[in-house]
Amino acid sequence: MEQTAAHLPDAFTHIRLILGFVISLSLARLLSGLARFVQHPEEMKPDAIHLMWSLSVLILLVHFWWWEFWLGTIATWTFALYAFLLVFALQLFLLAALLYPDNVSEYAGYGDYFMRRRAWFFGVFASVNIFDVIDTLIKGAHHAAQYNWSYWIQAPAYVLLSLVAIFSANRKFHITFIAANLIWQIFFIAEAFSVLG
Repeated sequence: MEQTAAHLPDAFTHIRLILGFVISLSLARLLSGLARFVQHPEEMKPDAIHLMWSLSVLILLVHFWWWEFWLGTIATWTFALYAFLLVFALQLFLLAALLYPDNVSEYAGYGDYFMRRRAWFFGVFASVNIFDVIDTLIKGAHHAAQYNWSYWIQAPAYVLLSLVAIFSANRKFHITFIAANLIWQIFFIAEAFSVLG
C-alpha cells in the first residue's frame, strides 16, 4: 500500500517524538562533553572558542525544539517533509558530535581539535541556517510574516561568515564571530518572544 501524505491528527505528534529523540541525543552529547571539563580538569583543558560554540549549539538546540511547535499548523504531512525535518535535526546532532568527539588524544586539546576540524563544523553550521529558512517557509506565510528583515539576512550572513571561518584559522576572527553570534542569538530570541509570545 502506497501512502504519500498523512492527514491523521497524530502525524505531528509522531514526527515531533522522532525529532525529540534526535534533539535529546544532541543535548546529551553536548552536556556529556561539557561535563568532561569538570570530571577531568587536568586532562581536558577548555578553549574559549570551543566553549562558546558549545553554548551557542546548546541555545540552538533548545530554540529549535521550541520553534518546531509551529509545525502543528501543517495539515498534511508528506514523507519528503518528514525527511527534510529529520535531516535538519540530524545536522544539529552532528554539530554537537563535532564539538565533542569520542576522543581528542591525537590533538593538543579541544582548541586544536576545533580549529583543525572547523571545515566540518562550519559546513554543517551553514547548512543548518539554510534549512532554518526553509523550515520557516514550510510553516506557512503567516508564520514567516512574523519575522522582520533581520531574520531574513541572518542565513546569508551566517553562510558567508561560515565560509570565511572554514578558510581562516585566525583566532581573532573566530572569537569575534562566536561572540557576535551569541549576542545575536540572545537578541533574536528576546525580540522573537516579545513579538510571538
